[in-house]
Amino acid sequence: MWQYIVRRVGIGFGILLGVSVIIYCLIRSAPVDYVSTITNGNPEVTQEMIDNLNELYGLNDSIPEGYAKWISGVVQGDLGTSFVEKKPVAEVISSKMWYSFWMSFPAYILQILIAIPLGVISATKKYSKTDYAVTTVALMGMSLPSFFFAAILQRIFAQWLGILPLSGMETARMDYEGFALILDMAKHFVLPVMVLTVLGIGGLMRYCRTNMLEVLNEDYIRTARAKGLSENTVVYKHAFRNTLIPIVTILGGMIPGLFAGAMITEGIFGIDGVGNTALTALRSGDVPYIMGSTLFMATLTLIGTLVSDVLYGVVDPRVRLK
Repeated sequence: MWQYIVRRVGIGFGILLGVSVIIYCLIRSAPVDYVSTITNGNPEVTQEMIDNLNELYGLNDSIPEGYAKWISGVVQGDLGTSFVEKKPVAEVISSKMWYSFWMSFPAYILQILIAIPLGVISATKKYSKTDYAVTTVALMGMSLPSFFFAAILQRIFAQWLGILPLSGMETARMDYEGFALILDMAKHFVLPVMVLTVLGIGGLMRYCRTNMLEVLNEDYIRTARAKGLSENTVVYKHAFRNTLIPIVTILGGMIPGLFAGAMITEGIFGIDGVGNTALTALRSGDVPYIMGSTLFMATLTLIGTLVSDVLYGVVDPRVRLK
């Protein structure tokens, strides 16, 4: 098992290197950079000032030279300094990722608790009214754009009913501390969590339903029913256990989203998380932060994949890591 993990980690480092090269080339090839963003429209800025700023931020270097400097810093544990935040990228990510986590984690748990049971029920009641109702709701959730659904929730709960905050993470001009602060932030996170939960349920539910239908058509399921086992035993003890591997795969793939944030949702609700900061960095051409956050998300993706592989042997003893 340890040999398998070491091999996968080695492959992961190769993937991270390839991803970083591609992202850096794309960022540096973009028509907008940080210096042009901050100097655009200012008549007092001279070409000499622009050249000095490009030299200061390392934008005069060629793409290979710039990447070599960046990767050498990464090897030494330095992700660089964010142009926009004026702080080390690692410090910015570590300070903001927990806001993204506490917004995404409740949605992650709710998606599991809602989508998987709905998928099982929909599969066991195939082509019934229940199946059609669940599938319709799931498709509606998958089809709704996040910004549109967020606007609807803001209009209903913040403007019409006035029971939830419109945006932000804390109530302005209120100096809450301790548990009161936690409650205040939780209240601000209700609408973003609702958006992430509803939009994520559909895909997971359909995935669970499809795999459950495949298992229910297997010969051993018909044999179990022929032996006189109850339907609950057949569905939840035999069929559902054999759908866990594909479900674990998709749940492991969702792990990076816990810390990586959701750009659009965070932007709409004013959540100062990793995703919202990454959106600002993309608009401004903040090369160090974009590279650091991309490397962070790619690492989380590889960790999620590795966790899924390890859990295969937990949910199905027949699987062995070699």
